[in-house]
Amino acid sequence: MQGFKAFLLRGNVVDLAVAVVIGAAFGVLVSAFVKDLVTPLIAALGGQPDFGALYFTVNKSKFMYGDFFNAVIAFVIIAAVIYFFVVVPINALVARSRKEPPADPTTKKCTECLSEIPIGAKRCAFCAQPQPA
Repeated sequence: MQGFKAFLLRGNVVDLAVAVVIGAAFGVLVSAFVKDLVTPLIAALGGQPDFGALYFTVNKSKFMYGDFFNAVIAFVIIAAVIYFFVVVPINALVARSRKEPPADPTTKKCTECLSEIPIGAKRCAFCAQPQPA
């Protein structure tokens, strides 16, 4: 029982539970936005007042494709919000934090004349002074 209690009280389990609850509430909010604002806006342009009322029948069975259309619009909006407000900023943050280490130097300064010479040079090409190893 102690192991189960420790598992439940770990931070990632609690964080996941909070994320699921917030995500469900956000889904309901977006669904209401689509049903109450987006669908009427599309209806004002296209002439259909409510997609939820659209259906067809086959052998006295109703197929409510209007509700499905509302759900598709809600899904696309949720996916766009998640992508543009979560995925893109996180990717930018990760890319910014992945700084490549500086490349090994290929040149050094001559100890005598301070000219740039190859790192493996034993003599300076400009002043002909021997270089320390």
